[in-house]
Amino acid sequence: MSESPLIDHLLELRGRVLRSVVVVLAIFAVLAVFADELYSYLAAPMLASLPQGSSLIATDVATPFFTPFKLALVVAVALAVPVLLWQLWAFIAPGLYRREKRLVMPLMVSSTLLFYAGVAFAYWVVLPLALNFLANAAPEGVTVATDIARYLDFVLAIFMAFGIAFETPVAIILLCWTGVTTVKSLREKRAYVIVIAFIVGMILTPPDVISQTLLAIPMWLLFELGLLIASLYQKSPRSADAARD
Repeated sequence: MSESPLIDHLLELRGRVLRSVVVVLAIFAVLAVFADELYSYLAAPMLASLPQGSSLIATDVATPFFTPFKLALVVAVALAVPVLLWQLWAFIAPGLYRREKRLVMPLMVSSTLLFYAGVAFAYWVVLPLALNFLANAAPEGVTVATDIARYLDFVLAIFMAFGIAFETPVAIILLCWTGVTTVKSLREKRAYVIVIAFIVGMILTPPDVISQTLLAIPMWLLFELGLLIASLYQKSPRSADAARD
């Protein structure tokens, strides 16, 4: 009798994972037709920063074929995120309390939008400035010829770094809501947070001051936004003691 609910949960989980995979593959099948156009759009900031007449190169035989499809798969997963989160929500929602449901669903939606905002900020603001700086930093006599696969990996790393960095408000809200820390404590550590933001920007971005600053400043502003929202969600001491009891 005790194993039946576990088996039911595992079957439900398998079904939701399969539906998620089907959605990703369906989107990928459509995007695969436009894989070359997607890569051309992604490569536009790099081409704009290169000297007139320059282009990206492919150093491996199969790279021109597989790299656009890799990008199409990544975009398919990114576009399917709302469906994936909905499947996750439908799986965990029955086990949540009413107050937790009121908090978790807005956080899932806001975290998705913040991640998309971070990727958009990286593409429209950071990449043009960083790539132009890096392309012009080459010593005299050195021709910048970037491999298309390495460029894709570089851009995806930038997108991931800014997407995760833009999740700062969600992380602040969760830390305060679970009682790990408080808004007052985080406000007192604001100076340390700013220093940490610049250190993270130095680690996650290319070695130039522009991209580091463009990551650190949004992280700081999002930290302040997280504090503002967390002050509305943070449990009172009485409710926290009741929850522990």
